[in-house]
Amino acid sequence: MRRPFALLAGILLVGAFALPAASASAADDGKGDQGFTIKDPRITESSGLTASHLHPGIYWTHNDQDTGKGVHLYAVDSGTGKTVATITLTGVGTQRDVEAVAMGPGNQIYVGDIGDNDGVTWPYVWIYKFPEPKVLKDQSIRATQYVVKYTDGSRDAESLLVHPKTGRVYIIDKHEDGGHLYEGPATLSSTGTNVFKPVKPIDLWATDAAFSPNGERIVVRGYLGGIWYDWNGGDLKRGGRFDVPLGQGESVSYSADGTKILLGMEGANSEVQAQDAPGGAAGTGSDSPSSSGSSGASGDSGDNAGGKLKVGALAVAVVAAVLFGFRRLTRRN
Repeated sequence: MRRPFALLAGILLVGAFALPAASASAADDGKGDQGFTIKDPRITESSGLTASHLHPGIYWTHNDQDTGKGVHLYAVDSGTGKTVATITLTGVGTQRDVEAVAMGPGNQIYVGDIGDNDGVTWPYVWIYKFPEPKVLKDQSIRATQYVVKYTDGSRDAESLLVHPKTGRVYIIDKHEDGGHLYEGPATLSSTGTNVFKPVKPIDLWATDAAFSPNGERIVVRGYLGGIWYDWNGGDLKRGGRFDVPLGQGESVSYSADGTKILLGMEGANSEVQAQDAPGGAAGTGSDSPSSSGSSGASGDSGDNAGGKLKVGALAVAVVAAVLFGFRRLTRRN
């Protein structure tokens, strides 16, 4: 993502309306992580975020482009905001536009080199996979590289999801009128081409998405808001909306225990904000509340439920004007 959208849309939206993320938890209840600021000066375009499985309080992130420097993953301590380990991936080609990271079963980390914002012309994109290191230290790790194509031609995408139980990989393409959830093969092949097909529409201009730890829910975020869905065996059931920090929002992750979602931004010293998981806690067990009968804080109840972002007609008009005028610039994210 480049700067014009952040500066102009951010000033208009945040400065003019001064609206906080209303549903963010105000108190530390001892569950999940409470947000942090990324302090590593190397991380200026944090485009993906995922909670560690092996190291409590650690989140993995990456720049969308470390041109000429290889593909790097940074382990950030959510307690301090400091990088505690840098992983350099080997065994992969020269990255193009690394936009997403996700945790899969067996403590495997998946990285999505899936951005295609220069005209949407790449005939294929890549996914990298490597085991989460047991020891947090600077090191090089050999990754497996997978070639990905779509049944309906080139796509620009920033959202990569891996089901925590089955390991099946999904991608959501990025389109201002809403995209689609693309399903990959049951098992990725490192020797052939992995064809992803659209299976469900997504009602959002998606910049990232994540599975809950129990695999029963997904959250999808954009620049101006987010939507959560019950997974429902892959037959998505829309649950409701949630607020996001306004601006250059590029990432979302559940906390390891499923009680929070963490929402990240691009830029130097970027903030990662925490809020209660929409729809209720969704940890590794099966005791999370059902979307039916959810409290007003997490359900849809019409998209203007209590605590939701209040934007009047004037605000909507301004937002529409900004997005119309600068949408071509945002394709270079």
